[in-house]
Amino acid sequence: MANVMINVPKTARRGEVIEIKALILHPMETGFRPGTNGRIIPRNIIERFTATWNGREVFSMAMSPAVAANPFVSFFAVASESGTIALRWTGDEGFAVEEQVAITVG
Repeated sequence: MANVMINVPKTARRGEVIEIKALILHPMETGFRPGTNGRIIPRNIIERFTATWNGREVFSMAMSPAVAANPFVSFFAVASESGTIALRWTGDEGFAVEEQVAITVG
């Protein structure tokens, strides 16, 4: 399972552009690298990252084996209403994690 460090402002003015950052702690194994025993380490990557604001998608990206371990994702969104920003990432073998952060827009 991956852990994440999220940086989102707790408050914003209506119409303000805010930066949302996430550092996802995940090994991102390509499936091509041999381990210490000489056998190939199985592929284990995050395939998709999405962000929603009160259920509306505001950002999404597809990842590939070329993405480094512990990927850092940063994007901008316009603060339109108070609510919940949900960050979700999914990967190999049905792996899925979601974290939510509350934001107050005034």
